[in-house]
Amino acid sequence: MSTSPNLTFNDGRTIPQLGYGVWQVDDATAEDVVGRAFKAGYRHIDTAKIYGNEAGVGRAIEASGLSPEELFITTKLWNADQGYESTLQAFEESMQRLGLETLDLYLIHWLQPKQGKYVDTWKALVELQKRGRVHSIGVSNFTVEALQEIIDATSVVPAINQVETHPYLNQAELRAFEADKGILHESWSPLGSGKGLLEDPVLAGIAEKLGATPAQVVIAWHLALGLVVIPKSVTESRIIENWGALEVSLSEEDIEAINGLDKGESGRIGANPATADFA
Repeated sequence: MSTSPNLTFNDGRTIPQLGYGVWQVDDATAEDVVGRAFKAGYRHIDTAKIYGNEAGVGRAIEASGLSPEELFITTKLWNADQGYESTLQAFEESMQRLGLETLDLYLIHWLQPKQGKYVDTWKALVELQKRGRVHSIGVSNFTVEALQEIIDATSVVPAINQVETHPYLNQAELRAFEADKGILHESWSPLGSGKGLLEDPVLAGIAEKLGATPAQVVIAWHLALGLVVIPKSVTESRIIENWGALEVSLSEEDIEAINGLDKGESGRIGANPATADFA
């Protein structure tokens, strides 16, 4: 069985580079599909309060027989819980649902600039880390400006920023800033769902040449760029197929060809973090 490489955070801890995401997986299904992911080789699971499946992930963890040291679990604070005290409370509720005493990674899910609470929220994450309740802390859907603001306010640099990233929106400018600050970049929607990415002729050509699938080629591209990547599927064959991307080796020419697919903002699937305002 293949093993995911690990990447090192700026706090010295490590994260498996290839993980399994459970966005849009209902709680009743989560236990089964996460269990299948464990059997395929995944040890890094990414969930969130708003997904409504933390309890299902917790059941899968309990049923797996795997020790906490073998796993890497991420969850995220939802927007309605932003603020210092409310963040501390929401964290404890997530931990109860997951059945964990200590969390590997806790993220602020969205910037929510109109709320204006993200600095106080970040301070709460810093406190949780100081208390030893969470090993590493980071953010999701943060802009360059917001990253700099929370760093300036606390002198604590996020370990990671999880953002929509795929060949049609490759986030080169944001990734360059993060690299300068020692922040890892994590890709959500890595396969560009809804944009026809996997039918792109460039990817199809590379896949045919390598004897791989287009999805494996895209995941291999994320890995080659040094990004953490969390593809999601509830289909067992695709869970296994995505894990097989670890065996796909892209040439520099392949990587440059995929880099050339970037469409900038027109390639975006989800909301723009700079303006997104979710209840």
